[in-house]
Amino acid sequence: MYDFAIIGSGVSGARIAYELTVGGAKCVMIEAGRTFDRTTFPPHEMGYSTQMFWNGGLEISRDGRLGFLRGKCLGGTSVVNQADVDRFDDVAWDDWRDRAGIDFLRRSEMDPLYDDLQRQVAVTRIDEKYQNANAKLFVKAFEALGYDWKPIDRSQTDCALEHGSDCIVCLGGCPRDSKQSAIVKIIPEAKRLGLVIETLFEVEQVEDQAEQVVIRGTREGQRREITAQRAVLAAGSFGNTALLFRSGFDRDLPALGRHFSCHPQFMTYGVFDERIDAHKGALQSVQAHDGKLRSAGLKLENVYAPPIATAMLLPGVRGRHQAAMKKYRHFAVVEVAIRDEAAGRLRVDRKNRLVIEKKLTAVDREKIREGTQLAGNLLTTVGAREVIDCHQAFGLHLMGGCSLGTDARGSVVNPDFQLHGHPRLYTADSSIFPAAPGINPSFTIMALSLKAARRLLKN
Repeated sequence: MYDFAIIGSGVSGARIAYELTVGGAKCVMIEAGRTFDRTTFPPHEMGYSTQMFWNGGLEISRDGRLGFLRGKCLGGTSVVNQADVDRFDDVAWDDWRDRAGIDFLRRSEMDPLYDDLQRQVAVTRIDEKYQNANAKLFVKAFEALGYDWKPIDRSQTDCALEHGSDCIVCLGGCPRDSKQSAIVKIIPEAKRLGLVIETLFEVEQVEDQAEQVVIRGTREGQRREITAQRAVLAAGSFGNTALLFRSGFDRDLPALGRHFSCHPQFMTYGVFDERIDAHKGALQSVQAHDGKLRSAGLKLENVYAPPIATAMLLPGVRGRHQAAMKKYRHFAVVEVAIRDEAAGRLRVDRKNRLVIEKKLTAVDREKIREGTQLAGNLLTTVGAREVIDCHQAFGLHLMGGCSLGTDARGSVVNPDFQLHGHPRLYTADSSIFPAAPGINPSFTIMALSLKAARRLLKN
């Protein structure tokens, strides 16, 4: 029997598994996806979309308005994200503390955890001389309209931009191991110290028994069962919530599946006469850092999308769509993401399939209108001869469903990161977020997971 079974291997699961294994616990990590590394990542967008993400690349809200991306591989979404590591500000922490009623949700408590992580995790910025044309237009536009910006803190080492590396390939796994995903350091080190890793294992049920936790599922078509003293759920907002529903925990956790939020993202393309080649060089290096935009619930960044994703986003059909795609190398992009209202709900249907009920509220739609209008103004200010608004949105940063709080009627997880009434079951990933922070959540997931792991070891 294991001391801990960790379900999920992404930002949270890998961090907790590492800390517990270093602390001497006997642990097993369970992952539904395959193992990839720098030598085996699929070489093109179609390959990595279908092999490294749930549901063949995209999961859709019930009304079809939002698409969601969720990594399915050892290392989880840390392998396919853009390695941003922002700290939360007082706006985010004050909101969470009000919602959850938990005192440690404040900068004075969380900053030391960020500091500890930063001594372990490489945090760098793209040098100004390596900003690509898309980023330079973003900066020029912001300064022209009087908005503040800053470089993005990123968990990466040597991207070899001076040798012409194009970071857009990292959306399917970094072939240089520059991006410090979970498979680069902490999972291999935990494995060296004794962590057992079970990939291609789809967990179907968790049973909290009196003296142990039983985990049941299938691995490559064969029924499997694992027992442990305790289990850590680290499968994210969708994975944790669906698993708990399938295991019957909704009967005594009435808030399960509620307060789902994300950062709905809309891309605004500017068409320029000259080639921008936004897919070349550093994919993402700068972002808004402006109090007015923060207060408005807007998050603006420079970024780009590969051809298949861009084709999904651009409006129009047939000839009109083809004409737009021919301008791919002439596009500059401003990404607008909003801090949405936590009004979504996750559940499973009668066949135990995940159902994502996520509609944009009136407040959300007004933020989107303001943000996309601003994005268009930014692009025309620096010379775009045409602006294309994309109406299809992606829901980035999946959060909630197992929200943190002190009241078992309105939340799922208590201040000790245990499910209410189930002291053998823990979680500290994005599923516990009470609401969207409006800031990239990856570094905070790490910090909360580090805090949870330390509590587990102490107890």
